[in-house]
Amino acid sequence: MRSLKSRLQLSVRSKLLFLVLLPLLVVLPILIGLTLYWANTYYDRLLIFRVNSDLAVAHQYFANVTDHLGQEVGGLARSYSLVSQLGQPDSANAADWLMWARDEHKLDFLYLLDTQGRIIAPTSRFDAATWPIVKQALQGESSTAIDIFTPAQLSAIDPALARRALIEIVPTRNAASSAQRTETRGMMIHTATPVYDAQGQLAGVLEGGMLLNRNLDFVDTINELVYKEGSLPFGSKGTATLFLDDVRIATNVRLFEGKRALGTRVSRAVRDTVLGRGATWLHRAFVVNDWYVSGYEPIQDSFGQRVGMLYVGFLEAPFNTAKTVALAGIILVIVLVSAAGGFISLKWARAIFLPLEKMNQTMSAVEAGDLSARTGTLASQDEIGQLARHFDQLLEQLQTQNRELKTWADELDRKVVERTAELESANQRLIAAQKQLVMSEKLAAIGELTAGVAHEINNPTAVIQGNLDLLVELIGVHADPVREEIRLINQQVQRIQQIVTNLLQFARPAEFAGYVEPLDVNPLLSECLMLVRHQLGKTRIAVIQDESATRQIAMNRNELQQVIVNLMVNAIHAMPDGGVMTLATRDWENIGVSISVTDTGAGIATEILPRIFDPFFTTRKQHGSGLGLSVSYGLLERYGNRITVSSEVGKGTVFTIWLRVEPVYQDT
Repeated sequence: MRSLKSRLQLSVRSKLLFLVLLPLLVVLPILIGLTLYWANTYYDRLLIFRVNSDLAVAHQYFANVTDHLGQEVGGLARSYSLVSQLGQPDSANAADWLMWARDEHKLDFLYLLDTQGRIIAPTSRFDAATWPIVKQALQGESSTAIDIFTPAQLSAIDPALARRALIEIVPTRNAASSAQRTETRGMMIHTATPVYDAQGQLAGVLEGGMLLNRNLDFVDTINELVYKEGSLPFGSKGTATLFLDDVRIATNVRLFEGKRALGTRVSRAVRDTVLGRGATWLHRAFVVNDWYVSGYEPIQDSFGQRVGMLYVGFLEAPFNTAKTVALAGIILVIVLVSAAGGFISLKWARAIFLPLEKMNQTMSAVEAGDLSARTGTLASQDEIGQLARHFDQLLEQLQTQNRELKTWADELDRKVVERTAELESANQRLIAAQKQLVMSEKLAAIGELTAGVAHEINNPTAVIQGNLDLLVELIGVHADPVREEIRLINQQVQRIQQIVTNLLQFARPAEFAGYVEPLDVNPLLSECLMLVRHQLGKTRIAVIQDESATRQIAMNRNELQQVIVNLMVNAIHAMPDGGVMTLATRDWENIGVSISVTDTGAGIATEILPRIFDPFFTTRKQHGSGLGLSVSYGLLERYGNRITVSSEVGKGTVFTIWLRVEPVYQDT
């Protein structure tokens, strides 16, 4: 420690090296540590936020399915076909109608109860009066809930339901210990609604239900809605599961290729949190045979008991791999940039201390008596280089003066050899004066040299400190730990590139942005028609093209094509029994062009027409999620364009796209 302190006090080289390397040795570990901390913390938060959003979508779909079943049974309860049969002596017709309605609406059972909660039709040993939702219906209130049916209750409804509900329990790693070998209960969407006669009096209750055990279409629909193709990066896969207690009764999690993990159980930690405490689980969890970023929420029955769980999640490993690769790349860039900065700084420091060392060696040689010693020519053109040249000029002047004085002294000595000791003493004083002159010149040169060195040292110190402050400031305010870090690193690389005159080249990735291009809508309409030919081939739909537009418009080609194809597909779906689809283009005054897609389908009811552009609103759940028109509306609005609709029930619907020649971008 004392040796280092002595070197720093005595050596300019040591001081410069210390000033150059100390910031790098301090900042580099801190920067790497902060990068690792922020990446792990905020990246994990992003994954939890993502799975929480996925769970919210799954919960909403589950609630929509439950509500829709209740609405369907409610509609049947109000139907004329049912009300007209109330009080009829022959219950066979009512039973036939109920079985038809059950099959038509894909229910697993549908019963008509009297005002005492006893089953009227069809005949069954099932005891319906004990359920809370039936009691509520007898009080005049419709109700839908999740209920757990025993094997006996399932068999009383239909022995096939009991067989369908039966699931063999598979031993599962990390699950709570249990002696149970089979799950024979059934999880049912259970609904009951009051039935009123023609006079408005309570005449009974209509009760129905749908079994969720082995209902693979249900979980597959959730999975397709939450994790549609391409929604998860890095090759991760999403899954959805419905649990009865802690047993998977409907899932798309695989035990191995082609076999679903029905009968496997959830881990003990998740069971204790969700079923034990009733809390939502948003964290990583071990799912059958791998780790997933998981979301679990409890499911309650009509008695208020926690009877199961709804789960969504996605594989964690691809995200961990991507995070590791990204962090390794970031750290590598930081190290390379720091190494390059250190190398350049050392090179600049060398350009400072090498001339100083040469001048110091020259002064030592002069002090030792070698008056011919010189610093020589230096490549440096800065203040230190100029100081070295001035120093050599000073030495030349001193040597010339000394040579002249020596010649004069020799000549004088030859003339006054015979002089007295007084003259010899005077000669000695002259020599002393010469030495004093040399020393004064040396001191003056050293003073000038010191001033230049101090000025030059301040420059690299300010540069190093300034870059350090800038780096700390940029890192301290980033919000997105992955993308923001990359952006900050690219910016820092660009600054370093400017300092070292393009020694390193790093390309800054361009920001993704859509682009607009001039488009002729007539050929584009024909291209879109080709994209839906495979769907037209399955129907008896005639296509009429009336292309009169003459102007070109400016818009992103792919986005406009997406909107048109979506309208064509909707028109095809609106005419399942055939019809005519008309595609027309027109010039729109002096503004742009219009494109209309007309179908001869059933039309859209007036009461739902204002809602068709709302996200997730759809009257055809088997054809999609209700996002097509909402997305199309947003794509057009981005450029100042718009879409309108007119429809008449029983005659058809016309969607019209109004496109400007030049886009008018909306502020967001």
